[in-house]
This record gives sequence, structure tokens and C-alpha cells, in this order.
Amino acid sequence: MAFNSLSFLVGLPFVVIVYWVLPQRFRWVPLLLASYGFCTTCAPTFLLWILFSTLVTYLLGRVMGRMSHPGGRKVLLALGVVSNLGLLLVLKYLGFADEILRALFGTLGLTYQLTAPALWLPVGISFYTLQSAGYLIDVHRGDVEPETHLGHFALFTAYFAKLTSGPIERADHLLPQFRRSHTLDASLLFSGLRLMLWGMFKKVVIADRLLAYVNAVYGNPDGYAGWTIVIATLFSAVHIYSDFSGYSDIAVGVARLCGLEVIQNFRQPYVASSVSEFWRRWHISLSTWFRDYLYFPLGGSRVSPWRRDLNILIVFLVSGLWHGAAWTFVIWGALHGVYLILERRSVALRDRVAKALRLDHPAVRGTIGTLTTIALVTFAWIFFYARSLPDAWLMIRNMVRFGGGAAVTAPWAGLTPAPGLEMALAWGLIGVLVLAHLGREGRLPILVAPLRRMTGLRWAVYLLLALAIMNLGAADEVPFLYAGF
Repeated sequence: MAFNSLSFLVGLPFVVIVYWVLPQRFRWVPLLLASYGFCTTCAPTFLLWILFSTLVTYLLGRVMGRMSHPGGRKVLLALGVVSNLGLLLVLKYLGFADEILRALFGTLGLTYQLTAPALWLPVGISFYTLQSAGYLIDVHRGDVEPETHLGHFALFTAYFAKLTSGPIERADHLLPQFRRSHTLDASLLFSGLRLMLWGMFKKVVIADRLLAYVNAVYGNPDGYAGWTIVIATLFSAVHIYSDFSGYSDIAVGVARLCGLEVIQNFRQPYVASSVSEFWRRWHISLSTWFRDYLYFPLGGSRVSPWRRDLNILIVFLVSGLWHGAAWTFVIWGALHGVYLILERRSVALRDRVAKALRLDHPAVRGTIGTLTTIALVTFAWIFFYARSLPDAWLMIRNMVRFGGGAAVTAPWAGLTPAPGLEMALAWGLIGVLVLAHLGREGRLPILVAPLRRMTGLRWAVYLLLALAIMNLGAADEVPFLYAGF
């Protein structure tokens, strides 16, 4: 069951009503039951994995909290982290390891006869295993007290608003909210519905529309060239943002319907003026998780420059692998690591060049930085979307073959009776997204101020979004991209 499914939209009001009818101390019950039901709709066996992670993490956290011996606490921490991340490694990366070993044996001329079993990847496992490992690390450090209420901890692990695609929550942020007494707040309820509407618009109207074009081009890398690949790659950058941030908006909105707040995962990433700023705005819960639980323990920036660069590269290689068990994701992560290393190493050089060319005005440098960041990040998306490394290299080679070939509307030729109109609509929707980006950054006060002052205008916008979802949204239920990770 996905956020963009009819069954979810029909069932959600019942969960919310029951939640508010019950006394505060019992409100976790309908949320937990809905979460386990949400998980079971994907596959009944997936519930076993999340129950295993929940019970192991809960019990180890309780025992660790009572233990004072440092060595024993470290053993429990290691056991908990291995139990959670080991589960992830086996289910997600066993096939990838098999592929690497098979290639290595073939290179050495040796026979490799083992075959990795085909395993289903449980929904949300990449998210809740990191969250559980982070919880145990926080307990070990003494940053949080072990949770004693099993029901609250189970909901912390499995909460359906964040189960399939995050955000990766922190114990000190979400767990206290389950105990906090709160009453139905109309403004919070309206805010949640508004976020859900905007997130659904981004998903079913923008993301799903662009995905059709992207899939047509990336699914046939030797059939297109030049501007068609450039446009498909630009569309992929908008698609992944609209899809993933759309999910996150809906997740935050769903939580607000019950008076809860989950972490905001995005903050207008494509207005960032550097790659480092991009990662402070993109998938915030994951980037801060890697910062706090991997980058800092490796030494962070408190080490020599070369070691700091190595730490950055390790973090982004691991981040790439977290996204998927394929070499394309490894290259994607490595590219971002190299971007950040070069960005840090070139500060003085870029300052001198900007001064020499008289481009050192903050607005000019900010614009150049934003355009450069978009270009670098968008180029890296080629490896994220390509189905294999050979496909990625082929896309890059064909991208610079301009002139001749099929029209840029060709990928839509078999999908819509009016490819030209579909292309115009796609760019128009991207324009709407750009205006929303700039408006939320406070860069378009002439656009935002009337919306804040005029209630009728705001409701007209909400109505237009709803009509767009009903009339321009994808007819098929397209899964959220990150639900596959």
C-alpha cells in the first residue's frame, strides 16, 4: 500500500479518527496496528523482519541501559548494530557480493559454483535498520535513555508515515511525542492536509509524468542522442526530487494529522550554491545520519586534510551502496565525494578567479554556484538512473552527439497522442516547481505576499492543485522511487 493508492487515502481518515477518539495513553495502538497492516499489504513475511529488528533493538537497548561495564556495553552495541545492519547486508547485498566474486573468479580463471539465493528486500528495511542502529548508538553514548514502553518503541520503528521511504527518525525527536499530551489542532490538521496535497501534486502530476520520458530514454540508451538525452537527464533530476520530496511532504502531512512531527527531509535543494549545501538540503535525515554515525566517528574534519578527504569519500561510497547494490550507485556516490573534496580544496583558487574576472559580487557568485551545482548533481543522476555501467557510459557518449536523430518529443510518441503538448506541459510544471522553490526561499515576495494575505487566492490555488491531480495525474499507481531502496 502506497501513499498514492486509493486504499491508503480511504483508510487514513479512519485511523486518524480512532487516534483522536482514544485517550492519550492508548493512541499509539491504532498507529501501530495501521503500521503493521501497512507493512503486511506489501508482503506478510516482511512483518517478520521488522518485528525481529524491533525486539532485538528494544531488548539490547534495555539491557545496555542497565549495564555500567563499558566493555559489556560495547559488546551489546556491536551485537545490535550487526543484527540490524547484518540483516540489511544479507537481504540487500548478497546478490551483489555474488556478482563481484563471480567476476573475480572469472578474472583469475577459477571456477565459481556458488549461487546466491534470490531474496526479497522487505519494505523500508534500508530505513528502519539505520534508525535502529542509530538508536542503539545514542543509548550507548548516553544521549538518550532506553525506551521502556515496547509499544512506543515498536511504533518508533514501524510508524507507517515514514516506513517505506523515511525519514530516518531520531529517538530523542519522535519517541517523546508518543507520550506528550496534545489536543486536536485545526491549524496543524490543515497544515498536514496542505502538505499532503502539495506532495501528491509533485508525485502524480510532475514526477510520474517525467518518469515516462526518462524511462523511455534510459531504457533504450543507444536509441537517442543529443538534446533528447540532455532533456531526459534534466527530467530525471526533477523526477527524483518531485517523487522523493513528494513522499516526504505526504509523510510529514500524515504525521501532522495526528499532532506528530517527523523530520523534514528536503529544503529546496536545487537552490543550493554548492554541493556541500546541496547535501544540507537533500535527504536531510540520511545525510545527517551518515554525518553523526560514520563521518564523525571516522574523525570528521578534525584530522589531516588527506584523511578528511578519505572520510568524505568513504561516507559517499557507503551512501551510494546504501541506495542500491550496483556499481552505478557506487559511481554516483563516488562522484559526490569527489565533488565535495574538490570543492573544499579549490576555495582559494575559486576566490582568485572570481576576483580576477570581477565576478565576486555575492549575487553573481551565488547564481554561478547554483547553476554549477545543478549541472554537477544532474550529471551524477545519469549513473543513478542508468540500468548498468555500460548503459551509463553509452548515455554520456551519446549525449554530446548533437544534430540529426529523432525529435526531442520522440520518447513520448507512443505514450500520448500529443507529444508536443506533453513536452510543453512538462516544462510548464517544472516552471511551477521552480517558482515554488524560489517562493519558499523568500526570493519571490511579490508572489508569496498575496498568497499570505488573501485567503480566497490560497483556496483557489488548493483547488487548482486538486483539479490537476485528478485531471493531469498519472492514471496508473506508480510506486515511489525510494520505496525500492
